[in-house]
Amino acid sequence: MSSRASLRRALLALAVVALSLWITLTTPPRLGLDLRGGTRIVLQTEDGPTTRADAAATDRAVEVLRKRVDGLGVAEPSLARSGERRIVVELPGLRDPRQAAETIGRTAQLTFHAVTGTSQGPAGPAADGTRVLPDPDAPGRFLALAAPALTGDGVKGAEATLDTTTGRGWTVDLSFREGAADGWAKLTGDAACAAPADPARRVAIVLDDRIVSAPGMQAGVPCGAGIGGGSAQITGGFSAQEARDLAALVQGGALPVPVTTVEQSTVGPTLGAEAIRASALAAVIGLACTGLFVMVVYRLLGVLATIALLLYGLISYAAVVALGATLTLPGLAGFVLAIGIAVDANVLVFERAREEYASLGRSAGRDLRRPVATAFGKVWSAVADSHITTLLAAGLLFVFATGPVKGFGVTLAIGVLTSLITAMVITRLLADLALGLPAVRRRPAVTGMAALGRLRTRLARRVPRLMAHRRRWLTGCAGLLLVALAGIGVRGVEFGVEFTGGRVVQYAAERAVDADAARTAVADAGFPDAVVQTTGDGDVSVRVRETGDGEQREIREALTRVAGPVEVERDDLIGPSLGGELRTHALLALGLAVAAQLVYLTVRFRWTYATAAVAAMAQDVLLVVGLFAWLGKPVDSVFLAALLTVVGYSVNDSVVVLDRLRELRRRGGGVPLADLADRAVAQTLPRTVNTGMGALFVLVALAVLGGDSLTDFSVALLAGVVLGMASTVFTAMPLAVALETRRPAPAGAAPRRSAGAGAVV
Repeated sequence: MSSRASLRRALLALAVVALSLWITLTTPPRLGLDLRGGTRIVLQTEDGPTTRADAAATDRAVEVLRKRVDGLGVAEPSLARSGERRIVVELPGLRDPRQAAETIGRTAQLTFHAVTGTSQGPAGPAADGTRVLPDPDAPGRFLALAAPALTGDGVKGAEATLDTTTGRGWTVDLSFREGAADGWAKLTGDAACAAPADPARRVAIVLDDRIVSAPGMQAGVPCGAGIGGGSAQITGGFSAQEARDLAALVQGGALPVPVTTVEQSTVGPTLGAEAIRASALAAVIGLACTGLFVMVVYRLLGVLATIALLLYGLISYAAVVALGATLTLPGLAGFVLAIGIAVDANVLVFERAREEYASLGRSAGRDLRRPVATAFGKVWSAVADSHITTLLAAGLLFVFATGPVKGFGVTLAIGVLTSLITAMVITRLLADLALGLPAVRRRPAVTGMAALGRLRTRLARRVPRLMAHRRRWLTGCAGLLLVALAGIGVRGVEFGVEFTGGRVVQYAAERAVDADAARTAVADAGFPDAVVQTTGDGDVSVRVRETGDGEQREIREALTRVAGPVEVERDDLIGPSLGGELRTHALLALGLAVAAQLVYLTVRFRWTYATAAVAAMAQDVLLVVGLFAWLGKPVDSVFLAALLTVVGYSVNDSVVVLDRLRELRRRGGGVPLADLADRAVAQTLPRTVNTGMGALFVLVALAVLGGDSLTDFSVALLAGVVLGMASTVFTAMPLAVALETRRPAPAGAAPRRSAGAGAVV
């Protein structure tokens, strides 16, 4: 059975690796706009006078917008409905969000009217459809229009053309459908019956309550005959871009319901390329350092784990590409970060294999595969629990987050699932093959199992009596928590633009600019409340409450005066309503994360253990938030991604130690609970340190090389990983002992048995 199981694992691993390699070589990744550059616009449909903005109306609006976007000439655009009333539009390569928003967001109600005369002033549409609008050919004069004779529904096609024959410049040529062509001929035929100087000889073409063209009938057009052929031409002194935009609007048709822009983000291609380079370099350096560390500590088993890590990277990347998931900047961070999860599963197995080897004594040298096989069976419970808790955080990100952070949740979930395959299947397969070699059996020291390691040996010789001072540890943790809460209360949490609404624009200047000079220039331009930050390499970030394009032009002109020509590298706009919604979702996600962890751990452990683990996790979250409050760093959706990852990491550490305590209690033989807790900490501390080191290598690489966009993300996770390791020892375990002492399990109720648990040294 053992050989058959090994053969099945080998075939499965070979198939997965071969498929991943084929996908990687043949399928290009789908990059998000923050990596390849472009504009992302989120629109929200609103109720109209006669129509409700439900899912069906939003779907119809998506199809209209799709035609308009096609008319803009953007390569590979993406439009999709999000929820019932949101439409997400992604336009790769488009650097001018103002032009895109104005073109695709207009209602585009196109109508054709007979002109009944002139008027002295404007007037809105009357009940019968008549209206008075400014004459585009004579400023200050107004035309009185009859009710619409035709609407844009009758237009079959619209094309921007350059009229070189008559010298009219750029025009928009229209073609009508069969029934509308007759209506157009009648409308123009009636106009041709008016006298040459009579305004009634003109036909008005109105777009969204504005006359875009009011051509008069030429003298050669006979009365009643009209213009046949089913075509018309809109003139108005358009530029090439204006003519193309108007043609796209007319071709797309009218939106069934009005839309408003609630979010807008633009990233320059240079910034995206730099993000890819930085994240890839951080991944390579993080993997290299992690692999070297694991090989030094675990020798041959470490070499096998490093090979498994490389295959983990291949399989994870292939899974992201195969699923068609969009790879975003936070997604890259999640992809790199999941390396730490993959390391954790291997470290758990190797530490337990060392214990099993020591317990077997000389008989272990006859078959080195035996302690490894036993270790895989015994750690399955802890591996499953730690991975599931992280998956809960990733799932909440996917459900409640939007945009790039949703991609972080996807890649993190893929990384967690892939680490199960690489650690529990591929690493085990490689270990079976390598440990069965005669040369390895003769030299068990090269495997890394022959010794417990310096730290483990020292801890086994003298177990630290940490739980004897549990009140002291809990008091110290409470003091740290009060400092964090004081930061939140005194300094306050600086919510990013995503949670408050507003606009943040990042400019690249030709030369470095002093921060005070930039602030003064922006304040003198009429924005004294703007938050202005600069870097030494010429980058300037400006955050304001105003979201209009006119205000941004004024700020750009002000910066140009002090820094020379500036280019927009990134432009993020969030409407106030969306900011409040995102803030609510963030709090809901955190609340559900805590509740989900508590419910799951209560099922897997006693409620006392679950409460201790969740309390330590909540402490870690508050400490990270307090740190950001004291440092004055913004709390945004990327920080939310980091915070929910801290939730997974913190509970992950606590679960491993509590799982060991549960096992020791089952075989404790009357040993006091506090002493068992000390043993559990001593036996799992090497795993905690080694796993933490693997994660820290990756996070330090991200913090140093990941650029400004990933610095705060990495700082939050660095703090979370360090705090998570400490809180397991100084908060979760003391609290679990205190709760178990006060509320012991009922007599005869043994602790739940973990799958595959056995004897422990």
